[in-house]
Amino acid sequence: MLDEPRIVETERQETAVIRLTVPRAEIQKVMGPAIAEVLGALAAQGVAPAGPVFSHHVRMSPDVFDFEVGVPVAAPVKPVGRVQASELAAAKVARTVYRGPYEGLATAWPELTAWIEAAGHRPAANLWEVYAAGPESSPDPASWRTELNRPLLD
Repeated sequence: MLDEPRIVETERQETAVIRLTVPRAEIQKVMGPAIAEVLGALAAQGVAPAGPVFSHHVRMSPDVFDFEVGVPVAAPVKPVGRVQASELAAAKVARTVYRGPYEGLATAWPELTAWIEAAGHRPAANLWEVYAAGPESSPDPASWRTELNRPLLD
């Protein structure tokens, strides 16, 4: 289920991320370990996340995801292992919140894209998801919330 989408202007946000390029079927295998690695690197540097975990999909094809998984930070992190300093650029985005299990994201994104196009906007190729509430907050997937952000070209 999607909340009513809206257009917002985001500010540039520094991040700590791991960039991954994996077959679509492997995303569930790589996300958890990558998140743990990012959070471990931050803890070792005494840096706290400045918000929830996100994934920033730079390029997507039907079979391969090229994306960053990470967290926002208040100050740059030192690269360590696969963890790098990065950023989410300031952008005009279409934003909504999807409520439900992660499996529903595959239908939530096309629904948001249809809303964008019906509103007369053109979506950029990249997008990001912010995992506002998930399995760590409740065992009930119906209570999970994922913020969907799709930059606009116009």
